[in-house]
Amino acid sequence: MTQGARPPRRATTIAEVANAAGVSRQTVSNTLNAPHRVHPDTLARVTAAIEELGYRPDQSARSLRTGERRTIGYLAPVDDPFDPNPLMAGFLEALVDAAAAEGHRVLLVRPAPGEAAARAAIDELVAARQVDGLVFADVLHDDARVARAAGAGVPFAAFGRTTADLPQHWVDIDNGAAMADVVRHLAARGHRRVGFAASAADLPWMAARREGFHAEARRLGLDVVQPPPGGPGAPGVAGAPGVAPLRALLRGPDRPTAVAAESDLSALDVYEAIRAEGLAVGRGVAVTGFHDTPLCRHLHPALTSVRLPLRAIASALVRLLLAQVRGQTVPAAGQVLATELVVRTSSE
Repeated sequence: MTQGARPPRRATTIAEVANAAGVSRQTVSNTLNAPHRVHPDTLARVTAAIEELGYRPDQSARSLRTGERRTIGYLAPVDDPFDPNPLMAGFLEALVDAAAAEGHRVLLVRPAPGEAAARAAIDELVAARQVDGLVFADVLHDDARVARAAGAGVPFAAFGRTTADLPQHWVDIDNGAAMADVVRHLAARGHRRVGFAASAADLPWMAARREGFHAEARRLGLDVVQPPPGGPGAPGVAGAPGVAPLRALLRGPDRPTAVAAESDLSALDVYEAIRAEGLAVGRGVAVTGFHDTPLCRHLHPALTSVRLPLRAIASALVRLLLAQVRGQTVPAAGQVLATELVVRTSSE
């Protein structure tokens, strides 16, 4: 030991807490694991002793007793560290907080791209008994990760809808209804000619947003403006990423007075196209986004966008997962949470 260094502090035992509080070891255990069984005065006395002595339960012993590892595995979607997905970064923060509120930690796992690697990662986690269950995000139709977990009997919760033949252990938003809210907002501001900006990504949540936009525009009798026939991006903006087709959309006397984007990143292309055509965002052409990522507040003008309830989603996923782990009743259907349209200068 280095001269002058203090010896490591010995961990406080449950017996020492019990002695300090004048109770049995079982009462200390009940205070930690079943406080509803302890008289309020006794609970306060034992809690004070725990804080004063700095007692920390032995998590390994607790895991042996309860069978819980107190760890949730999160198979993170593939991402680029130099261009990260801001929505999923926010979801991860919310998931870590929600797990901590239930006394759990999150084990982050990122398999290599491909279904085989994802299945192997799940098999390894299960074989090593490292986690109580798994959380998935960016769930696709016929998702191999979900199928593997369900087939192995591993508790899981999905941010995104699973197919009908799999357990409905999911939490999601109604993407179509959220985009319908956007259309109603634009119609209420007097817009009668509207456009939709989307990427080429063939993803179920993007398809739902596109369908929600068109269905509500038809219901309200709005004109949906498409690029000129034979021009860039024909036959429509959906499926034609980039600024060029958007510029084509904005030319001519019948251009849209408002454009709804499927995401905040798509809205950046809309901003660029509007300015390239000598128009003004907001005053000339209203713009909306989707996800309400931090960039919305820093754009000029600030971007109206659909906000996802990430904290509520993460909390619901953790509760759903732990209910399975603890053998509690689990709802037969998935849970849909409401979004919020945050109105800013771009569409006022």
